Amino acid sequence: MSAASGRLPRVAVTTGDPSGIGPEIVRAAIADRRVRAVCEPIVYGPIADDDVAMFPVGEIDARSGRAAYDTIERAVADALAGRVDAMATAPINKASFAAAGLAWKGHTDLLAHLCDASEVAMMFWSDELRVVLATVHIALADVPRAITLDGLTGVIALTARSLPRFGIATPRIALAGLNPHAGEDGLMGREEIEVMRPAIARAQASGIDVDGPFPADTLFVRAARGDFDVVIAAYHDQGLVPVKLLAFGRSVNVTIGLPIVRTSVDHGTAFDIARQGKADAGSMVEAILLAARLAAGR
Repeated sequence: MSAASGRLPRVAVTTGDPSGIGPEIVRAAIADRRVRAVCEPIVYGPIADDDVAMFPVGEIDARSGRAAYDTIERAVADALAGRVDAMATAPINKASFAAAGLAWKGHTDLLAHLCDASEVAMMFWSDELRVVLATVHIALADVPRAITLDGLTGVIALTARSLPRFGIATPRIALAGLNPHAGEDGLMGREEIEVMRPAIARAQASGIDVDGPFPADTLFVRAARGDFDVVIAAYHDQGLVPVKLLAFGRSVNVTIGLPIVRTSVDHGTAFDIARQGKADAGSMVEAILLAARLAAGR
């Protein structure tokens, strides 16, 4: 129940790109008894067969990209106004966004813009492993320049502030190195020495429990065994490969740093199986359940 009103939290559930699997996994998720027990799901976007049929199936399409954007914009407006208590989003397609002339590469940067939030990060939450990404949708060649002292210090602080909402009062944070063997004391790169260690020192001086940088090839094993509560990964695939290996279909994408609660699935639009009855709604269910839990605890 919502602590403020005694009612079930209202969760806006956006259907994502209508050319993908979003509408069908939303339809299945909101019918799930576990979802109905903890929240009132409110659907944003096309979900009925006739409405979805207005969009091409399994294709990059400008109209689908625009429809997904408009849906997200409405849900965010209602969340900011308090008409809904949280939002859980089905996947969008970055190429369809681009075809529609939209500048954003995904939910994270779009939500930051719509919420006027200056400091946000993408976190993947699962029972097996929690990961925050220091950089997100950029080319691998651009990652070293994108990892700055101030930026990384901010991500560490944001992670420490955000985890108590998930029931971890004093999170044990580990930072993954960018280079093999975390740079091997400069033999394989100097980012760990020049940026990562100073960022950790700053965070530790402010009272944050953070350590590293650790070689990524063993760090995620340690975190999955319980040595750390959350790992900050240097780049997208470094963090998402272990999460999806351990918990694909059960992990939830959470945007931390927003003034609203927002969760999402751990997968994409799956154009290749759209409207074939093959899509698994498991991650959509988990996203709604976590959104309801966070909303109820606010």
